[in-house]
Amino acid sequence: MADRRILDLPATVLRERLATGAMRAIELTEAVVARVECLGAATTGFAWFDAGFARRQAASLDQFRGRGRALGRLHGLAVAVDDTIDTAWIPTERGFAPLQGRVPEKESAIVERLRGAGAMVAGKTRVAELGVGDFRRDDENWGSPSATPDGAAVAVATGVVPLSVGLDGRSALVGSAARAGVTGYRPSFGAISRRGALDLVPSLSAPCVFAPNVAGVALLAEALFGFDAADTATALAPHPRLLDHAGSAPPVVPTLAFVRTPWWDCAGTEMQEAFDELIVALGERCFEAPLPHIFADGRILAERVMLAEMAKNLTGIRQRHPAALSPMLSDMLAEGDAVLARDYLAALDWRTVLYAGLEAVLERCDAIVTPAATGPSRDGEGTEDATAFNALWAFLGVPSVSLPLLETPDGLPMGVQLVGRRGDDARLLRTAQWLETSFQQEMQG
Repeated sequence: MADRRILDLPATVLRERLATGAMRAIELTEAVVARVECLGAATTGFAWFDAGFARRQAASLDQFRGRGRALGRLHGLAVAVDDTIDTAWIPTERGFAPLQGRVPEKESAIVERLRGAGAMVAGKTRVAELGVGDFRRDDENWGSPSATPDGAAVAVATGVVPLSVGLDGRSALVGSAARAGVTGYRPSFGAISRRGALDLVPSLSAPCVFAPNVAGVALLAEALFGFDAADTATALAPHPRLLDHAGSAPPVVPTLAFVRTPWWDCAGTEMQEAFDELIVALGERCFEAPLPHIFADGRILAERVMLAEMAKNLTGIRQRHPAALSPMLSDMLAEGDAVLARDYLAALDWRTVLYAGLEAVLERCDAIVTPAATGPSRDGEGTEDATAFNALWAFLGVPSVSLPLLETPDGLPMGVQLVGRRGDDARLLRTAQWLETSFQQEMQG
C-alpha cells in the first residue's frame, strides 16, 4: 500500500531522496495515485488524471536512474500542469466544451523543460473557460473564477502533488494561490516561455508556479526559466540559481514597503485588520509608501490591453463556437472589440511611466508588501474585484509571490504578497523566504 504521508514532505526533501535513491519515483507516484483516488480527481483540481500513465512515467524514470545516467533537477517529482498548456498525446481541452477531445501532438516549452528536468507530469488541472473566462460548473451553469481557485493551486493545496504550474492570462493566479492557502509565484514577464500554451494576452500573460512554500516555487521556476526563440518576450541571459539564492541569508535584514494601492477599499475588513497587525509586527523593518494618484488608472489600462488582445486572439473561436461562450466571456470580448487602436497603444506606453514611479519605491526597499487578494474565499462567494491587488503588477511585468501567512479567525487562508523589481526575481524569493522563516519562528516561539 502506498504511503501517502510521503506527499507531506517538502519538494526539496523529496528531490533529495529521489536523487540519492532513498526513494523511487514509483513510490512517490503511488502516493499521488492513492491520494487522488481517495479524494477524487475533481476535488483535487484535476481535469485529466490517468493513474496508468503516471505509473509508466515513474517506471521509466526509475529505469533511467538505474542505468547510472545523469539526473535532472526535478527527477521523479510529480508536477501538475494546467489545461491551457499543451502536453503531447494528453488531452488539453482548455476549459472549453468544443475543444473536448483535443490532443496536441507537440509539447509546450514548459512541458519540454519539465521532462528535460526529469519531472513526472502528474495530470492536467482544471482552468477557467479558455483560461480567462468563467469556470463551468455543469452543462448549463457557470461559476465565478474569483470564487473557484485555479486547479493548479488546488492540486497543491489538497496535497496530491508538491508542485504545479499554470498560465496566468487574467492576472488571477497569485490571488488564486492566496485563496487556496499555498505559495504562488509569478515571475518577471518573459522569464518563462509561453510557447505551446494558450496565450491570449501576449503583452501581459506569464506562467505561475505553485508549491507549499518558497523553496518549492524556486525549485520549479528555476527549471522553467530560459530563452526561447519562439517567445519574443524571453531574452538570452545567465540562468538564475533561484533555489540557492532563496535559501541564502540576506546580507542585511530586509526592508519592506507597505503599499495599500489605490484599491485598498476593495479589501475586506478581515484582510485590512490582518494587515494592520502584520505591519505592527514588522515594526522598523517596514514603512508605508503611498503610490502617486496616477497609479489609480493602472487597472483600467491593464484591462484595456487584456480585453483588446483577448478579442483579437479569440476571433476564430467566436466565429466557430459563438453559442459555447459564457455570457461573461462574450461580454468581455464585446468590450475588447470596442477598444480603439490609439487607446490600446497608449495603454501599453503607460507601462514605462508607471514602472518609473514604482522604481522610486523599490529603490528604498527589498520588496513591496501588499495583500494578494481582497480576502478569503468563503462559501463559494466571488467578487468583481478579484484581481484588484494583482492586475497592476502583471501590467508592469514585475515578479510577485503570495505567501499563506495570514488566516481569518475561522481558519481561512489569506495571502501576503511581495512584489519586486523586474528581473530581480532571486532577491524577491530570498526576501520571501526570510519572511516565511520569520513567521515560522514566531509561531513556534
